[in-house]
This record gives sequence, C-alpha cells and structure tokens, in this order.
Amino acid sequence: MDRSKLYRRFRTLLIANRGEIACRVIRTARAMGLRTVAVYSEADRDATHVALADEAVLIGPARARDSYLNVERLIEAARKTGAEAVHPGYGFLSENAEFARACFDAGLVFVGPTAGMMTAMGSKSGSKALMEKAGVPLVPGYHGEAQDDATLAKAADKIGFPILVKASAGGGGRGMRIVRSAAELAPAIVSAKREAKAAFGDDRMLIERYVDNPRHIEVQIIGDSHGNLLSLFERECTLQRRHQKVIEEAPSPTLSPAQREIVCAAARKAAGAVNYVGAGTIEFVSDGKDVFFIEMNTRLQVEHPVTELITGIDLVEWQLRVAFGEALPLKQDEIKLNGHAVEARVYAENPTKNFMPSVGRISTWRLPAETGGLRIDAGYREGDSVSPYYDAMLAKMIAWAPTRDVAIDRLNRALEDSDVRGIVTNIPFLSALITHPKVRANAIDTGFIERELAALTQTASAPGELELCAAVAAIVNDEERATQGEASSPWQTFGWMPVGRRQRSFAFRVGHGPEQKITLNYGSGPSTLVIGERELAFAVVPKDAGFDLTLDGVKSSVAAVIDGHELYLRTRNGRFDLHWVDPFGGESEEHVGEDKIVAPLPGTVVAVLAEEGAKLEKGAPILTLEVMKMEQTLRAPFAGVLKTVKCKVGDIVQEGVELAVVEPSEE
Repeated sequence: MDRSKLYRRFRTLLIANRGEIACRVIRTARAMGLRTVAVYSEADRDATHVALADEAVLIGPARARDSYLNVERLIEAARKTGAEAVHPGYGFLSENAEFARACFDAGLVFVGPTAGMMTAMGSKSGSKALMEKAGVPLVPGYHGEAQDDATLAKAADKIGFPILVKASAGGGGRGMRIVRSAAELAPAIVSAKREAKAAFGDDRMLIERYVDNPRHIEVQIIGDSHGNLLSLFERECTLQRRHQKVIEEAPSPTLSPAQREIVCAAARKAAGAVNYVGAGTIEFVSDGKDVFFIEMNTRLQVEHPVTELITGIDLVEWQLRVAFGEALPLKQDEIKLNGHAVEARVYAENPTKNFMPSVGRISTWRLPAETGGLRIDAGYREGDSVSPYYDAMLAKMIAWAPTRDVAIDRLNRALEDSDVRGIVTNIPFLSALITHPKVRANAIDTGFIERELAALTQTASAPGELELCAAVAAIVNDEERATQGEASSPWQTFGWMPVGRRQRSFAFRVGHGPEQKITLNYGSGPSTLVIGERELAFAVVPKDAGFDLTLDGVKSSVAAVIDGHELYLRTRNGRFDLHWVDPFGGESEEHVGEDKIVAPLPGTVVAVLAEEGAKLEKGAPILTLEVMKMEQTLRAPFAGVLKTVKCKVGDIVQEGVELAVVEPSEE
C-alpha cells in the first residue's frame, strides 16, 4: 500500500462525529490552522459542534444508523466540502475497518490506524488471538468465530461461571453482560447482541472469565509511520457503572513505579504486534495480583485528557501530525510524568432512577472558569437540546494538581460550582463519588458504585432556614429585575417604599412534602424574614447567576434558577429543588397510576418479555426499550397479572406513552 496515500499533509478536516469529541477535535484542528467541517443529523441542526466548525453538512435523519453511521453520506459530505481527511472521534464508526477502508478508497486520509490494524486489534476476539500468540497474558475465555448459541453455551460451561459476555466490536459498556449462571446465559446473549448491533452494527460476541473485584487499568500508546511507538503512562478507570467508566485518573494510584514500567512495556509489545500507527489504548484487568490483557481500543479514548494533563501533550495534535506523515516529536525517555489528573463524565441522567437518561432543552448551563488546573471539554451549551438518539454525555470535567488529593478537591469544587438545568444530570452523584472516603483511599474495584449506590444517591436534606430565606430572595429579586430592569432601582432593596410597612407570605414544598411558610416584612424600615417565631434581618446583593445573602451577619453565596413556580437553589448546604406554592391556589397535578407501565423517555421497543395474561412477580421484566443507545427494561411495579400490552417490537414511542397495564393480585 502506497504510504503517501495513507499519510500526507492536508488543510481541510471533516470530523465524523458529534458532541464533546467533535468540539474537542475542532478546537485543536483550528489551532493548527486547519479548516474544519462538521456533520450533523436533523436532531443536531443547532448543536454546538455545528456552530463551532467552519462548515457543516446535514447527513440524514436523527437515528444514528441513518446519519452518523452512514458511511456513504459521510464520504459524500467530505466530497462536497473538499475535505481531504476524516477524524472519526470515538464511538460511532471510530473502530470500523470498513469506514477506514472507504476513506482510503475515496482518497481521504483517515486520522487513525489502517483498516488492517483496526481489524487485527479493534476486534476484541482478534486481538486476543494475536496477544495469545505474542505471549501477552490474557483472561481465560472464548474469542472464536463461531457464534451459534450451542458454541457460546459450551464455551461458558468450560470457562465456568461467572462469565462476561461482551461485544467483539465497540466499547463503552454496550453489549456487555455479567452472567452468573447457565440459566441467565441465553437471555443475556440475546440482549447483548441486540444492543451491540444497534450501537456498532456488529453483534459478534466473546466470552471471558469474570474477574471478581477487578481493577481496570489502561495504557495510552501512539505510533507513527516511521516505526516509532510510545506509551504515555497509564490511567486508572476502575470506577465504572454498567461497565462504563465514570471517573478516570492518571497515573494509576494502584501501581508502583516498577509495576508501571512493566504494564507500559506490555502495552508497547501488544501494539507493536501489528506495527500500530495512530493513537490507541491497551486495556488490562487486574485481580490484585496479576494483570491480564482484555482488549485494545484503536482510537482516542474519552478519558484522554487526564493523560494530556500529566504529560503536557495534545494527543489530537499528535494524531493529526501522524496523519500528516510526520515522526512523533518526542522519544520514550523524553515523556515525563507531572502531577495527577482526575476526570468526571457529566451525563444527562438521573442516578436516583437507575441512571435513566434525561432528555430536553438545557435551560441553564453554568460551569466554572477553566483556571487553576481545571479543564472542561463540553459538547453542549445553554439552549441546546439533549435528544434520545445518542449517548447522554454532556461534558468532561478534568482537574490537575501536583498531588492526587488536591486534584480530587479541585474537581469536587468544580462540580459543586456547576449548575445545569432543564435536564437532570449526574453532577451531585459525581461529587458524592469522588469525595467518598474509600475513593480517596483508593480502596475500590469495578463493583464499587453498585455496592455503594444507596449512599451515593441519597436525596438532598430538607431545605433549612438559609434555603427558605434564599427562595424568597430569589423570587423577589427576579420580580424586581423584571419590573425595573435597572440595578440601581430602589426595588433592589426588596420592597422599598417611602412610608408604611407591609407583609408578604410565601409557602414552599419539596416534592409532595409539607408546606414550609415564611413571611417577608418590608417597607419604611429594615426588611426582615419571619420563619415560625424567628425574625431575621437580611441583606441581598444581586450578582450574576444569583446573589449574596446575609443572615444574622453571615454572608452566603447563592446560585438560583427560577422557572415559573419551580426554584433551584445551590447554597453551602447543597442543591435544592423547591416548588413555590401558588398563593392564589389552582394547583393541579397529574399522576400516572402505578398499574400503568409508561415510556420514561422516547425510545424504541426492542423486546416484549411477557405475554398478556401472564402472572408476574414484583420486578418481573415486561418489555425493553432502547434509549440513547442503551437498553432499559421496564418491570412490574408489584405482583399481579399483565392485563394489556399496548406496543410491539419496533414501535417508536414517546415519553409518557402507556405501554402496558398490570392488574395487582388480590393478595
């Protein structure tokens, strides 16, 4: 193969992706003087990555298979815009050898490994066979070509339960299931295959022994077309949920310097087996004593920023320079490790409801400034919509510091200072996770989140005196801004009037809890707030995104968002969602009966798991939806009879649509 066709200098780069990674690549490419082209689906017309690029091309309907996974439309978009190269990002087609080959056939530079390298290492099954031949230690398992049920069942029996069934293509926890008994195997394979096919267009499976209490460690590698292959230290990615990484850090706090050199050398050996060119990651699992190769990701990883912060290397820039045909600018001994970095993935999801994805319009997007060792890679902004068609990740928050403890503290402060509204996010969960004593002590494994989930998703405490006073301040401040419009208005003193004194009563509640009342006294003297028998003098100084509230001589910074009668407050005590009870009455609420199974989000029905008339135990599976590329199984809320199923496989359903009805048993 002519190397000049694989690697050559180019001026226009098409990014075949969306969201955070598209924005990330665009920023570095433009800093290098390249012209950038974005692609977008009909759901992403107004997305941030579209606005950021020099040009953008519509490539199809919202569903990924009709747009971001459509090779022909991506190649056509490059042709239309004169793009000479394609960066695949991660996810979608980033590890698809056919896409890499199609780019080459179309005369485009593919910013990544060749199709042959991708086939050899991008397939989990293929890479395991190659590593076995090269003498790299593997987790015992089956990674053969035969995919029939009998072969997979026989392999599982031979390995011994528990096992891990996972997609040979792709990653991110999709198409992966832990199976602890033979009875669970068949449905797990069906579900994993279906999820893998939807996410990657490939439903081939492999089976391997499930390592109990494992740690997940990976090594960043990069090679050029001149035979140079480097490792850029390792990352610890042990904190996971559903096999998907949540918190990543570099370097690993688990490895000693001697262990670090051993695992990095093994990674270079693994990548060297195919003379790898481009950025990639060699992933290992450890049982606390031994380290086993599990797979190679032939692409950039979501967590690459932690490596960039401890090495000072822009990996996207190095990817592009390798694609230009240049040699890597440093030798192995010139890459130095400096400090510690920790990354948290911010998702549109609800941790208190089994991490159900959240969709809708982002009405408020307030993240802290990128200073003092803080970096934020975001793919969204205020006003953007989160759709049900794609991965739910909104942004990554990464903190660097000289030590791990300080990096964790910096990251936590950034999470605490973030306010995203209009959708539900996992930000409070992330803060609880990284400040957990066992996380700080590195006493974790990949099952840590599941074991500690109840503690990590505790609901916020009830609003106290500070929050009730802040709620009143937020409402009145908002009203006065709307009526006066000038910061110098006398109404900024909360109800100033020339003479006399008046009262105004407020009532708030959290969810369906009891009302909590507070009275504002204002007029010709100092304004006060009355809660029960206590009367409090207060002062308010408005500022961007909230105000400073002084109560009894103590000043507190308050972030506030008001949407009709719904209030969001962030104080020193945490985050609070309050409902302002309508003082004129007329409140009405609709409740969906518990007997009705409704779609929690827009999605596609991919399986109906019970028949009408079936007797169900509480928690029995009824049907499965595909939402944001992940499967969500809806279950019986109580023991009873499945009275009606109102959908079929293939139906696209909207949020709130009734899908089934369960009639409770008489017991």
